[in-house]
Amino acid sequence: EILNDTTTLNALRNTLILAVTSSVIATLIGTAAAVGIDRMKSKYLRSATMSVTNIPMMNPDIVTGISMMLLFVFVGTLLNIKDTLGFGTWLIAHVTFNLPYVILNVLPKLKQTDSHLEEAAQDLGCTPVMAFFKATLPSIMPAVTTGMIMSFTLSLDDFIISYFVTGPNFQTLPLR
Repeated sequence: EILNDTTTLNALRNTLILAVTSSVIATLIGTAAAVGIDRMKSKYLRSATMSVTNIPMMNPDIVTGISMMLLFVFVGTLLNIKDTLGFGTWLIAHVTFNLPYVILNVLPKLKQTDSHLEEAAQDLGCTPVMAFFKATLPSIMPAVTTGMIMSFTLSLDDFIISYFVTGPNFQTLPLR
């Protein structure tokens, strides 16, 4: 019966699209953020950045959901947009609460990685960007993959935040 219910199948499709898209975006941004945090010189700035990064994890989901809903409605009112809540707001909300999990998976692996690895790649002729992609990224790839899987799972399962940032035209399986 579930396979014949088009509304449920559409909700499943929406859930998978949202989970894959948000986890890929959160992984890209989170990995870049983790590299940036790892390379910060000031320990006070690093500590402050990590504190701000952990806010979405420490906040109860209902507080995050209501806050994001109010933010999206406020911005929509300022920009005179009638349908403010929908796939875009869901994507922003899911990326926001997935980012800390990616960062907290990648950051310890970056700390384990030999700091001279990129220097050695640059000595062998790589540019700094090439050195990152050829030396550092392969060594942290298990953590990046773990962060992506974790954010996919969290996005797939989320109900509370999705409930508050949903619009009338998009429904996921947990909401269905």
